[in-house]
Amino acid sequence: MAPIKAVFFDLDDTLWPIVPVIQRAETILYEWLTRHAPNVARRFDIDVLRERRKALMATDPVYQLDLRALRRAGLLEAFHSAGEDVTLVDAAMEIFSKARNEVMLFDDVHPILARLRQRVALGSISNGVADLDAIGLAPYFRTSLAAHRFGLAKPDPAIFRAACDALNVAPAEAVYVGDDPVLDVEGAQKAGLHGVWLNRPGVEPLKTLPDHIRPDGVCASLHELDHWLGNRLVKS
Repeated sequence: MAPIKAVFFDLDDTLWPIVPVIQRAETILYEWLTRHAPNVARRFDIDVLRERRKALMATDPVYQLDLRALRRAGLLEAFHSAGEDVTLVDAAMEIFSKARNEVMLFDDVHPILARLRQRVALGSISNGVADLDAIGLAPYFRTSLAAHRFGLAKPDPAIFRAACDALNVAPAEAVYVGDDPVLDVEGAQKAGLHGVWLNRPGVEPLKTLPDHIRPDGVCASLHELDHWLGNRLVKS
């Protein structure tokens, strides 16, 4: 195995659990709708809005890359349908986005990222729309790629290779760490990186490892990742 010069991270369910974040953000948004757009709240509860977004996703490939655009389109549709003032949609999106970035990091995130960035270049690659500046993690990463800005999503090899190019490292000199065996591990490996499956216990929904995917490493925490990296790192 080539010495490692860069470690890239997934975000949702890797550095924080995403399900409780989205549930809380949707509840906060719905409470806002009951006050400021009551006709929308009466006609569309959280579950109905979610189902309408699923239907919308199939209508435009852009929505598969940009979940924020998908949510905004879903709200616009609901506001139009309910006869509410569509100029309030942007305010609604701000309410949701603020809550979506109020994440509860796993306990190992700050100590291990702080330790690793002293030893190796760090980056992030995500299909989500988290704001790392708002969350407070941006200083750890020398580069951060998001699918909705890049134009392609994991597991497309291009987004992994672009991240490597941004740090001037070869894919074989990089490790990608994530919770999803297909998007993260297999995607990274097909791009030429080493793929580590971060399988945190108790994180919902539980994921299983398909028989055809063989991670380069399997860890239950970032502490285990730090141990796995061991002397494989080359300071970059």
